[in-house]
Amino acid sequence: MARTAVTIYSDGACLGNPGRGGYGTVLLFGEHRKELSAGFQRTTNNRMELLGAIVGLEALKRPCDVTLWSDSQYVVHAMTKGWLEGWQKKGWRTSSKEPVKNRDLWERLLRALGEHEIQWQWVRGHTGDVENERCDQLAVAAANGPDLAVDAGFDG
Repeated sequence: MARTAVTIYSDGACLGNPGRGGYGTVLLFGEHRKELSAGFQRTTNNRMELLGAIVGLEALKRPCDVTLWSDSQYVVHAMTKGWLEGWQKKGWRTSSKEPVKNRDLWERLLRALGEHEIQWQWVRGHTGDVENERCDQLAVAAANGPDLAVDAGFDG
């Protein structure tokens, strides 16, 4: 059975870093479109970038062929340049032997990868890519919204 092809765009925003933050995610499948976003009281931009990708993958109900676009080199390079794999092999330590930041979200991302085939793609932010711009709008609106959630994994 052929897998469903899905395109995910994700972005994170932070008003101050750390500060109020949000993520925006757009999922595209054929003619279908789903937009997801949420805001947090205090977090970092990298956490929101990660969460945008995670939430998009977690929204999938069956194994898919995914093209995931992000303007975060932190997220894309971790997945395409072997950073995540290296951190795991080193007991969640960086090359400078420091603890990996955002480990809770990296572990959540590993679970969200599931049985999907994922192509990670970087898109330069704020250059007119329609879906990346929409994700940014969603993320900023979420960060500015009422009733912001607590980012339980943020330790700053």
